[in-house]
Amino acid sequence: MTRVKFMLTALVVTLGLFTACSQQDNQRNKAPYQDLTVAEFKNKMADPNVVILDVRTPQETSRGKIQGAVELDYNSPDFAAKLQQLDKSKTYLVYCAVGGRSAGACNIMSAKGFKQLYNLKSGYSGWKNAE
Repeated sequence: MTRVKFMLTALVVTLGLFTACSQQDNQRNKAPYQDLTVAEFKNKMADPNVVILDVRTPQETSRGKIQGAVELDYNSPDFAAKLQQLDKSKTYLVYCAVGGRSAGACNIMSAKGFKQLYNLKSGYSGWKNAE
């Protein structure tokens, strides 16, 4: 009987430790930004203190962009330096063509101390398809 109690206690402790470690890993691996659908992105645009950031190339933005977006080419060699000029207290709605570069931009921005970051997960192509 004592051995059974020991085994049950050991199992409960092990499960508790595993659960705690898993929760810490999930928090550590959580993206520093939130992906939004087109509808969610549009709703967020109405919030005060929002900056819409287009991280596509000038060639891409010349074919159209979301009204009011600030252009900052993710592929530009001075991308990180230009980020330093932005107000970190603002909320940033970031997009590119399909969501990859904007996700990368959000990760870089988070590492530089930006807190309120949202990625248009379908990018400008999703935006155009929703019109």
